[in-house]
Amino acid sequence: MGRQPTTSPPVEEYKPVLEYKIGELASLTSCPAETIRYYEKQGLLPAASRNQANYRVYQEGHLKRLQFILHCRALDMTQEEIRLLVTLQDKPDSPCEQVDVLLDNHLQHVEARITQLQHLQEQLRLLRSQCDNHGPVSRCGIIEGLERLDVSTDDHHPDDTCSHVHGSHGL
Repeated sequence: MGRQPTTSPPVEEYKPVLEYKIGELASLTSCPAETIRYYEKQGLLPAASRNQANYRVYQEGHLKRLQFILHCRALDMTQEEIRLLVTLQDKPDSPCEQVDVLLDNHLQHVEARITQLQHLQEQLRLLRSQCDNHGPVSRCGIIEGLERLDVSTDDHHPDDTCSHVHGSHGL
C-alpha cells in the first residue's frame, strides 16, 4: 500500500493593512490634500482615524471612496449627486432605481449644457468673423459686437447671470 498524500488546511494569504497619510493619498489620486479634507468635512469621505502623532490615517476603503468621488467629479456630478450615490453605495442591497434616475437627470443636464455651449460657439464664431485683424481697436468688429451683443437670448436664464458656463445644477 502506498502512502496517502496529506493535505494541510488552506493557508490564509497575509494581506497587510494599507495605511496612507494624507499626502500619500493625495499623490495616489492626484487630488490635493485640501480637497481630501474638504470631502471629509462634507461627509463624502469617512473621517480618517488619527495616529499617535495626530496625523490623519487613511485606509484602503478611503482610497476607493476617494477614487469613486473623483470619477463622479470627472463626470461633472454635483456634491449632492455624489452624496446620494455614496449613500446608495453604502446600502448595496437597495434597488438601483434611484441611481438610474440620478444618471438620467444628469444626462439631461449634460445634453442641455451641450446645446448651450453650441449656441455659445456660434456666437463666438460670429463675433470672430467681424474682425479682419487690421486697424485699431477703436474699429475692431469684435469689440463693437460685444458692445451691442444681446444677452437676453432664450438660453440665458435669470439664475445664470453670473455663471461663466451656464448650468450649475442641483437635484
